[in-house]
Amino acid sequence: MKYTFSECVNSFRSSAIRDLMSLATRNDIISFAGGMPGNELFPVEKLRILTDNLTRTQWEEALQYGATGGNPGLLAELKNWLKKRGFPVETNELIITTGSLQALNIIGKLFINPNDVVLTENPVFIGGVSAFLSYQAKIVGVDLDSDGIDIEQLKEAIKLNPKFLYITPNFHNPAGLVYSRERREQLLEVMHGTEIPIIEDDAYGELYFDEKSYQTSRPMKTWADAEMDSQILYTGSFSKILGPGLRLAWALVPKEIYDKMSICKQSIDACSPTISQVIAQQFMASGEIDKYILEVREIYRQRRDCMLAAIEKYLPKEVTFVKPQGGFYLWLKMPQGVDEEVLFKKVVERGAVFVLGSVFHPNAEKNGYIRVSYCNTPENQIEKGIKIIGEALHELL
Repeated sequence: MKYTFSECVNSFRSSAIRDLMSLATRNDIISFAGGMPGNELFPVEKLRILTDNLTRTQWEEALQYGATGGNPGLLAELKNWLKKRGFPVETNELIITTGSLQALNIIGKLFINPNDVVLTENPVFIGGVSAFLSYQAKIVGVDLDSDGIDIEQLKEAIKLNPKFLYITPNFHNPAGLVYSRERREQLLEVMHGTEIPIIEDDAYGELYFDEKSYQTSRPMKTWADAEMDSQILYTGSFSKILGPGLRLAWALVPKEIYDKMSICKQSIDACSPTISQVIAQQFMASGEIDKYILEVREIYRQRRDCMLAAIEKYLPKEVTFVKPQGGFYLWLKMPQGVDEEVLFKKVVERGAVFVLGSVFHPNAEKNGYIRVSYCNTPENQIEKGIKIIGEALHELL
């Protein structure tokens, strides 16, 4: 049987990170590849107590279909939680999605026609690019520096009449950086009056490591003026602050966008898992979510510090990076002359794995970088794994 697939399917780009998961789950390999919380960090006992105390009526609700826009109880808790953080929940609509990738996919579906230009960062979260490519978008990447997106390149790129700009300003995946406040203000100034939507993807925004990074990382959606607010489509997620297995995220968007997203979501999955929404609602209502975020924030900070110390100890001085102020990742620039694909093979042979930087290039091009994550690797394994990378690098140099 010869299948004739659609042009849309032929535009798909596989996620190399997903392809690496078989390596990442091997017992004999130290993985810096996955961007997921450590299993040992999940609040299993607290969630077990909460679910044990659910009433028959609550269980019936949890096992039934729900509203497309989200479970009313979760929406109420999430709205209050976001309001305390300064989000304009009264002038925007909140929709629950099955992971933040679904939110990106739906937004892509709303705006993209074949060959439309979509602006992203370079490097960029591969999930977003994959979603946009599935609608046959033409991806144009705008380079990042240590303060965020390159403003001069952005000015040129918007001349291409893009459908939207997709950015992850907080604790970037993979670059590990946080946009400076000045760079955010410059971005909004450039985008003002263009009527080009800005997707502000903020999956890591709660995982800041100190007060300075907290102040810097306040989402633009929380302080932009009313006119720019209508241009910003904000997405957040429970994946990094509770558990990715719940497959829950949200989008805070203008009403017109919300209405279109709701209709689109109806045709995709009707509603996100109600049982997940009931669990998330109970966890938020109990007050445990903020306590839990505080706990994991400190653990991730310690793991970052451990990785920085190991890099200082084992990696050549020619390796450069931006010190992450939150989130999960370090984005390492390889010394001149080092082929990161050769390095990858050597490192895997010795028992560790990372992600090649080309995975995060808008057009999958080699760029001389690798991404290492510290989020789900114990500290004793972090040092061993970085030592393996260092030994392989020294050989190549």
